Amino acid sequence: MGLCGSAPVKQTDTSKNIDQAISKARIKLDNEVKLLLLGAGESGKSTFAKQIKIIHLKGFSLEERSSYKPIIFNNAISSMRCLIAAARDFNLELNDASKRATTSVTAGSEDCFAGELTPELANDIKILWSDTAIRETFSRSAEIQLLDSAPYFFEKIDELSAPGYVPEEKDIVRSRSKTTGIVEIEFDLENVHFKMVDVGGQRSERKKWMHCFQDVTAVLFCVALSEYDLKLYEDDTTNRMHESLKLFKEICNNKWFIDTAMILFLNKRDIFENKIKRVDLRICFPSYTGGCNYQPAIDFIRDQFISQNENPRKSVFPHVTCATDTSNITHVFRSVQEVVLKKALESDLTI
Repeated sequence: MGLCGSAPVKQTDTSKNIDQAISKARIKLDNEVKLLLLGAGESGKSTFAKQIKIIHLKGFSLEERSSYKPIIFNNAISSMRCLIAAARDFNLELNDASKRATTSVTAGSEDCFAGELTPELANDIKILWSDTAIRETFSRSAEIQLLDSAPYFFEKIDELSAPGYVPEEKDIVRSRSKTTGIVEIEFDLENVHFKMVDVGGQRSERKKWMHCFQDVTAVLFCVALSEYDLKLYEDDTTNRMHESLKLFKEICNNKWFIDTAMILFLNKRDIFENKIKRVDLRICFPSYTGGCNYQPAIDFIRDQFISQNENPRKSVFPHVTCATDTSNITHVFRSVQEVVLKKALESDLTI
């Protein structure tokens, strides 16, 4: 009887300990959850940050949306300039109408377009985008530095050039401007204060990362799945995915992050899904044997990154993502919340 009578007391104590641990974890999280967005350039970190603003901060105001017009205009014009220059390098000849159109599209600075996207200019882009030589050049985009969003902006060029155009959120998440310095987004969710820190991914920006390493709750490391056949913008001899693997190994095993949750975003799944049908992953990983098939390739890349973790007590939480898809990021961020709470519980729960 004595043994039977003691069991409920032990269970009550255990439940009490669990409740206390959860309360302590909540208190810890109430102070602040710091999420650090890391990854190489063009991996989708800033796109993820924009989605968080859309999901948890009521999106972009009219003034903020309008401020993206010059960025979007520059993305469209600079992308077509890139294709025109590459067509010349590839010795591909444009048709006569396209040759005339290049005059207006290439006028001004080669590096940055800062003017208005007029209907006339938009029509010239449409002419060029329909040109066989430009399309062939686009099919060889792995050999040049072209924005992922270029086709998206070309296809809706009439809308972009319409009087009174104001960027939609889907335009904003696809826009690209180089992140320099440190950008912070703060928001409250379920009585927890979050601070998300986004830093530039290019090599020249990484020296600033160390300033953000303190008191990090979780690292969100972004990798572009579609980069396996691309070279770095800063170094046209280095494969982008090899660079990301090296960078992830350094971050995952960094002394600052021994007890920090490591969340891996295998991003740009939509682009990857189309590319893997045409370009075998063996171009990046000679040991890969899964052919031009989506799931085996995803699994192989995921395993390559997870194997960089040298700490047997540390878990890496991988997610296949599409940062331009708001519903996908909403779902993924719920998983991030669960990981953060679990990590807080692990550090406080002693039974």
